[in-house]
Amino acid sequence: MRQMSIQVPGTFHPEAPKRTPDSFDALGLSQPVLRAVKAEGYESPTPIQSQAIPHVLEGRDLLGCAQTGTGKTAAFALPILHRLGGATRHGRRPIRALVLTPTRELAVQIHDAFRAYGRYAGLRCTVVHGGVSQNPQTSALGQGVDILVATPGRLLDLMGQGFIDLRLVESFVLDEADRMLDMGFIHDVRRIVASLPARRQTLLFSATMPPEIRDLAGAILTEPITVHAAPPAARADRIEQTVYYVDRARKPDLLRRILDEQEVTRVLVFTRTKHGADRLGRQLARSGIQAAILHGDKAQGARQRAIESFRTRATPVLVATDVAARGLDIDAISHVVNYDLPAEPETYVHRIGRTARAGASGVALSFCDFEERAQLFAIERLIREPLPVVRDAASTPSDQPLPEPTVPERAEHLTPATQPSVPVRPLRRPRPVYRTRRARR
Repeated sequence: MRQMSIQVPGTFHPEAPKRTPDSFDALGLSQPVLRAVKAEGYESPTPIQSQAIPHVLEGRDLLGCAQTGTGKTAAFALPILHRLGGATRHGRRPIRALVLTPTRELAVQIHDAFRAYGRYAGLRCTVVHGGVSQNPQTSALGQGVDILVATPGRLLDLMGQGFIDLRLVESFVLDEADRMLDMGFIHDVRRIVASLPARRQTLLFSATMPPEIRDLAGAILTEPITVHAAPPAARADRIEQTVYYVDRARKPDLLRRILDEQEVTRVLVFTRTKHGADRLGRQLARSGIQAAILHGDKAQGARQRAIESFRTRATPVLVATDVAARGLDIDAISHVVNYDLPAEPETYVHRIGRTARAGASGVALSFCDFEERAQLFAIERLIREPLPVVRDAASTPSDQPLPEPTVPERAEHLTPATQPSVPVRPLRRPRPVYRTRRARR
């Protein structure tokens, strides 16, 4: 086991002073990489890029506490392209860099980023993931690949079939490690790491650092530099957040009115379940509102078409489960609607982080019915502030505008025992979770 000492996120290894170059030229990247960066229109590095790139260029292992939207893909892609592009290659191209990511969508986006940043570097990059035929992927692998972006399941499958050899990997990136944990991929990750050479550079990125991720980092990193990027919550001042108290049966009407009355250019609507996403998509279609649908049961081709349609604004509404809460990197999303509140309050932060990207502002609207109040209070405890509330806004007659949000006086809303001071009409009596045999009689 490779030994290390984990530093608290937000601090640095004591041997490494904090460096914050204010331009890409000052980072020491090669000319082919800089040329691609300028072609992408990037002017100055983000904080995570300024902090991470110099250390990655030096070959150091790195532990990054960062989320999508902070520029972390470029933080590892640019220095990897620099380092690999400067090496001399002989004979068949082996895989020299491996990026492991939890979802197909994120894998495709990272692959596209590598292709854009490496357009002048003379390197080959391909992506392998499930949900599609493996034949095009194995064909690309057979031609030789310098950089491989993969999801765990398909990677292990192709390794088992003998299509992938990781013995010459020089750089390994584990992206969104905490989501790997949430999705049950940690055992797969450990199997993949066991196939990598002991002498390599490893970069681990995670939005949060639960004990399991710290243990994993301790096993795969050697004397890492620790960098920290501001989470999406730090962008809350650019996100106008509102919560509506609304009967569950009235949620579709409220959403339609918001889409009609507010200045919505591109809206991402989150539902709790796949069935709920499909049902809402049908309801919107019957109202003449075309929406793309994205969830885990969709075939990969359908998922990519939905994302591309949303990206190009051919379909300005995307209804999705939390498969899109993290990893969906699309700029200019004007509104995020939490049609159903998430079970985990951290997911709320990830969801609303899809808007107000790249310095823009955004709007986050949340619908809360009677049974979702506990989730609302958990969200407010996490973000340490109450959300402006509209109570049962959908009851307003359709020929009148929605009432202005009001902030209720909830002095104790950040404590677990809080009850709302704004009265909320009970929608239905909660069904008892457990009844004794005598009660059932």
